[in-house]
Amino acid sequence: MRARLSWIGAIPHVVITLLMIVVIVDMLVGVFLRYVMTWISARFDLPSIRFFWVEEVGEWSLAWLTFIGAALGVRRGIHFSVQLVIDQFPPALRRAVLVGQCLLIVTFGSLVAWFGWLVADLNSQSFSPALVLNLWWLYLSSVVGGVLMAVYGLIALGDVLRGRGHWGGAAGVAG
Repeated sequence: MRARLSWIGAIPHVVITLLMIVVIVDMLVGVFLRYVMTWISARFDLPSIRFFWVEEVGEWSLAWLTFIGAALGVRRGIHFSVQLVIDQFPPALRRAVLVGQCLLIVTFGSLVAWFGWLVADLNSQSFSPALVLNLWWLYLSSVVGGVLMAVYGLIALGDVLRGRGHWGGAAGVAG
């Protein structure tokens, strides 16, 4: 069963990769349109090209990249800890700190998702000016990121409670 569902864990990584490609292409297109096509339009007295959509694509991609990327950072255990200090704690204290850390992450992710949903709902009747896309989709990025943070925090909490190594580090939790 676990092997069949392992592809689910790859979805955020695939989405981040695709968003990075979109951002790179979007920036290249934006530079081309702004500096090359604007010059050609002005030089040959042609109608100007509207490229305001490029900025919106970048903003939307950045929002989704930020929230999903933050969640992936939680999954990898690279947030909220100073390993140099935590590794010096006795095993029981280290475990308590890591449990508290995981609970804070779950709480934070849940709050981000909850308030993100409220903001998405509030803006569900608004549309972006250039792409004319419903802003609900933009603010949904915080909901997805918050839920992923909470889920990854719970997974990390389970790892810490089972003594499966030091979440985000190399040392063991159980002494």
